[in-house]
Amino acid sequence: MNKQEEDILLSLYDEPFINQRILSETTGHSLGVVNKSIKNLLKNEYLDDDIRLTSKARESIKKKAPINAVILAAGFGMRMVPINLETPKALLEINGEALIERTIKQLREVGIKNIYVVVGFLKERFEYLIDEYGVELIVNEEYATKNNLYSLALVSDKISNTYIIPGDVWCDRNPFRKNELYSWYMVSDLVDDESDVRVNRKMELVTVPEKKGGNAMIGISYLVGEQAEIVKQRINAHVRNKRYDGSFWEETLYEKDRMIVSARVVHATDIIEINTYEQLRELDEDSNHLKSDAIAIITNALDVKAIDIIDITVLKKGMTNRSFLFSCRDKKYIMRIPGEGTDQLINRKEEAHVYQTIKDKNICDDIIYINPNNGYKITEFIEGSRVCDPNNVDDLKMCMKKLKEFHALNLSVDHEFDIFKQIDFYEKLWDGTSSVYKDYEKTKKHVFELKKYINEHIDKKCLSHIDAVPDNFLFTKSGDIRLIDWEYAGMQDPHVDIAMFCIYALYNKRQVDRLIDIYFENKCDKETRLKIYCYIAACGLLWSNWCEYKRNLGVEFGEYSLRQYRFAKDYYKFFMEEMIENESR
Repeated sequence: MNKQEEDILLSLYDEPFINQRILSETTGHSLGVVNKSIKNLLKNEYLDDDIRLTSKARESIKKKAPINAVILAAGFGMRMVPINLETPKALLEINGEALIERTIKQLREVGIKNIYVVVGFLKERFEYLIDEYGVELIVNEEYATKNNLYSLALVSDKISNTYIIPGDVWCDRNPFRKNELYSWYMVSDLVDDESDVRVNRKMELVTVPEKKGGNAMIGISYLVGEQAEIVKQRINAHVRNKRYDGSFWEETLYEKDRMIVSARVVHATDIIEINTYEQLRELDEDSNHLKSDAIAIITNALDVKAIDIIDITVLKKGMTNRSFLFSCRDKKYIMRIPGEGTDQLINRKEEAHVYQTIKDKNICDDIIYINPNNGYKITEFIEGSRVCDPNNVDDLKMCMKKLKEFHALNLSVDHEFDIFKQIDFYEKLWDGTSSVYKDYEKTKKHVFELKKYINEHIDKKCLSHIDAVPDNFLFTKSGDIRLIDWEYAGMQDPHVDIAMFCIYALYNKRQVDRLIDIYFENKCDKETRLKIYCYIAACGLLWSNWCEYKRNLGVEFGEYSLRQYRFAKDYYKFFMEEMIENESR
């Protein structure tokens, strides 16, 4: 049977045959297709002469009927800023009903009781579903670093006559059925520029060229028979390959330029995927989950109404914070929301004091609001700005000039950023666990040996940025440079800022020496250069320890983490080699 014939069988299972025209309206297929399909179904003995289902047809329908469902609800939901810190997307409420509860009820309406919910972010919030609806929770411990392909792999053995459903969809009409005859993937009739597929005349899902619109991908799917087995095999193969850590499970559906399953098209108004705060607001402006602390702060700080806050867009997830861009009354702003564990890492009162100190110095971005207690911050968005290219010498010259001008101000605050104390502090945050690096104790011992040389060669301490990395230098359209993100700033040897720039940019030694020469205009003495090598080693260990702490919170930094540890070891070695060479002269 082809898809059209299967649609007609399902329709006749639910309602007795009256005439071809009604069958055409019910299935959405043309009269010509209906007539041709009925002939084939009669020929293959799926229908009798009275256009009723035969026992062969009923047995086929029974064999392919849904038996279970998997709801994928592990993700963080980055695009749901600013409410994703408090509520998983699947638990957002529309008209007083949680998205996932509505989905579960609709599944149960068609007789599906075996429901598996894969959870991760704020997994405890889903626990009540076990008693309330009899679902089984499957925990994805790696939700922060892997996408939903990994989530589905955790329940791959369950995939057979299975609905796969994202946890963030709201279905006005029940999309699930007691009977299914083929595998499908749901799309809507809405054109979406982000979609990878479109529906062709054969109701196939074919890929679309980049930057071309396709049918909006809903994410609900039904897998049965051969396609279910193919997806299971591909998922279990992909999950062992790190290349697929960030992949959506839908990747397993593609065969060259099309999906291996048919299209199921629904009206855009019938099923909506809730991806953003504004989508939730459009669907239910009275939703309790719209009452966000972040939105309340914005309305107070800018003296506006919540409805004035539009175009909310998540920015790239930072290493410490989450930030989002929004528009309000024809101006754009950025709001910072502190990330996991930052209350342990950063003193927000000290940060607020730093911003007060540099205010009106034409150094940083324009601060509209900062809360010294929780770290929430609003700044004006600098339209058309760009960050420093660490491989562009002209950029480096301008950034180092700006950095040097800042250091020359000799600004002062009441607190110091002590690198060696911070190394110990981050280590203590590991809660008694040992380092993932086998030779950590030896590396730490070597780095701390550098402290004596550093202290003997510090000329001055002043307010230093500490996080003066390429991404924190903003080039404005007017040609100015602003240094942003002053969370770690404090009293320190200003040459630490040079070291920090180098290790974040993952420079090799030649590039490190080039940056030193640019800052000092080729007048850096040997002792100062060696001191900066020492800072690179110490700061490398500092951020390596920081990465280990964040890793325990489920935030992984990949190569960056490894390279920081290498900086600690390599620059201790470079320093020692230079010292031995100097002594032999």
